Amino acid sequence: MIATAGLVDFHCHLDLYPDHAAAVKDAEAAGVFTLAVTTTPRAWPRNYELARRTKHVRAALGLHPQLIVERENEIELWEQYLSETRYVGEVGLDAGPRFFKSLDAQKRVFQHVLQCCAQAGSKIITVHSVRSAKAVLDLVEMNLPPKRGTVVLHWFTGTKSDAKRAVELGCYFSINSAMLSNERHVPMVREIPLDRLLTETDGPFTRTDGRESKPSDVALVVEGLASLRQISANEVATTVRGNLRTLVGGRM
Repeated sequence: MIATAGLVDFHCHLDLYPDHAAAVKDAEAAGVFTLAVTTTPRAWPRNYELARRTKHVRAALGLHPQLIVERENEIELWEQYLSETRYVGEVGLDAGPRFFKSLDAQKRVFQHVLQCCAQAGSKIITVHSVRSAKAVLDLVEMNLPPKRGTVVLHWFTGTKSDAKRAVELGCYFSINSAMLSNERHVPMVREIPLDRLLTETDGPFTRTDGRESKPSDVALVVEGLASLRQISANEVATTVRGNLRTLVGGRM
């Protein structure tokens, strides 16, 4: 197994583990550059407090599309916190059967998020796009001008054509083990340019060896990408680390 120090988990819900503080501490000890996403702005203060003490963990300000029915009114709170962070997420759209009924409200919130990020500038946005790749990319194209922010498509399951369009729009992609084990998504992952690849676990919503995945398990994603692209795991790790450095302008 490749060493974890210097690896990247660009989408992990550290505040949803049984012990939030311990999860942050473990990511820091493993040396994994971890983006701790949130699902509601109410979770922001505690995530920010824990992450700001670390070298490797950063917190992102989110409003999850699956929660829009109950929490759309929290967009005002989200706006209040936006100036405190460069990282935004988890945000986006979910057109799956359980959440399709709220898609119009989701679009309204996501558009507002993108417009606020564009106005602020330099935000890095990790985006959910279940069964909604085209709609997500349409909103990004309309509301986030080039050089006003960057989208990272988390657990992207669109088509190869969608992925190509996303690349043209300047998006990055964070890849997890579940994507690599799904035969339907592997051809799309194979087509993503190496210089747009990041890695993620999406823990605790994925599992490794029968337990909740943690940031250090991103090593398995690196090895899976290495096998898929027929290069060494060290080359993948170095490439992803370089991509992160480019994305954040040298400062995580």
